[in-house]
Amino acid sequence: MLSMRHLSKAYYTDTIKTQALQPFDLRIEQGEFVSVIGPSGSGKTTFLNITGLLEDFCDGSYELDGINVEKLSDKAKSKLRNEKVGFIFQSFNLIPELNLYDNVDMPLRYRKLSSKERHERIMDALNKVGLASRKAHYPSQLSGGQQQRVAIARAIAGKPSFLLADEPTGNLDSKMADGIMELLKDINAQGTSIVMVTHDAQQAAKAQRIIEIRDGMLSERKNYDKAIA
Repeated sequence: MLSMRHLSKAYYTDTIKTQALQPFDLRIEQGEFVSVIGPSGSGKTTFLNITGLLEDFCDGSYELDGINVEKLSDKAKSKLRNEKVGFIFQSFNLIPELNLYDNVDMPLRYRKLSSKERHERIMDALNKVGLASRKAHYPSQLSGGQQQRVAIARAIAGKPSFLLADEPTGNLDSKMADGIMELLKDINAQGTSIVMVTHDAQQAAKAQRIIEIRDGMLSERKNYDKAIA
C-alpha cells in the first residue's frame, strides 16, 4: 500500500541545512490504522505532507499503491493524490459560505464525475457520519464535533485508499474526540487505511500501530505506556 525506503528530507538556505527527517524505512499495509506521535517540531507535519504528496522528499524512494511517486509529474501527483488520498484537518477547513452538501461536493468536482454519481457519494458519506439530515445546514450551525464529521465525510466521499488525519481531535472536547475516533475506527474496519498524527497518546493507542517521530528520527513504539506524545 505505502512503502518508503531510506527516505529523508532536508531544508536548505544559502548557509544552513536543516535535516527535517532522518533516513528511515516504513511500510503501511492496506487496511492498517497507524498513529504518528511526537513533540512539536519533530517532523510530523513534514512526514504527513510527504505522505500526502504535498511536499517532495530529498533522498530515498516512495511507492504509493505500487506507484513510484518520485517519477511522477506535478500533474500526475495531483491526480494520484485526488484519487487515492483523503485529508482530515484539525481546523476542519470547511468553506463557511457553502452548506454541508456543497462542502462535501467540492473536491468531487475535480474528479469529472457525473452529477448523479457525485450525489450518491455525497449522501452516502453524510449518512456514514450521521449528518445526511443536515445537508442544507452551514458550518456555523454545527458543533465542533459535527464540523469534524463533515470534514471526514468530505474526505471519504472520494473513496480514497487511505486517509491522512492531522490532529483530527485536537480542537474537540474528550467526548467529541471519542466519537470521532469511533467513526475513524469504523471507516478503518471497512478497509480504508488511516495515518493519524496526534499529540493525544490516549487516542493514539486506539490505532493498531504507533510511530514516533522525534528530532526527525522515526521509530515504532510497541508499548503504549511508553508512547508519550
